[in-house]
Amino acid sequence: MNADEVGAQAVRVLVVEDDLVIRHGLISLLRNDGRTLVVGEAQNWRHAVALAQLRSPSVVVLNLGVSLLDGMQALAELSQLCRVLALADDSTAFDVDQALRVGATGYLVHRQFSAVELVTAVMATAQGKPHLSPGAVVALAQRLQAAPSTRSGLPRGGRVGSLSRRELEVMDHIARGRSNSDIAQTLFLSEKTVKNHVNRIYTKLQVHSRAAAVSLWLGAGAGAEPLWALRVDPVGR
Repeated sequence: MNADEVGAQAVRVLVVEDDLVIRHGLISLLRNDGRTLVVGEAQNWRHAVALAQLRSPSVVVLNLGVSLLDGMQALAELSQLCRVLALADDSTAFDVDQALRVGATGYLVHRQFSAVELVTAVMATAQGKPHLSPGAVVALAQRLQAAPSTRSGLPRGGRVGSLSRRELEVMDHIARGRSNSDIAQTLFLSEKTVKNHVNRIYTKLQVHSRAAAVSLWLGAGAGAEPLWALRVDPVGR
């Protein structure tokens, strides 16, 4: 396969980040992986929207930035043109649910992802699959738990319905951001037993990470749509 063929099959990515060093760092990480093709970079959302219209990226990697309001406005506009993977630092991680509602498909927290996870998140976003940093999952779970609950009992719809009672208990603790060690102490189990339950949960839910398991869990209530399904459908998708 020649370079042109590889480029034609790669996921087209636009990087939006106002910090030059961070922006070039993200671009470098993406360019080191043959599955992605960086088609542009922007330092503000107005430039990003113009580039997205011109270059037709599959995914925009968007830093929500220091000004959350501007970041959300950018997210709302860009999500009408393509899928968006939102990036934010620790101080804005509590707005994960808002970002998903506004239009983000995935959400990564700075300093909580590796080069491999960045590319994995971009690939998942291109396919419309949610990918969240562990810190974002915890923040989202805490935000939802603090809100008035509209669900009765433990969720049992879809793949979650295949979990045993004990696995449901373990999954509930995972969604609260607790480690295997914490879960073991709470449920009076050995850490090895908890790990075995977690592995079986992954198999039954057909996921490979805590983030993916919690994302599915949070949207598994009877009659409830996942948060990422609440986004405005982009034109032409």
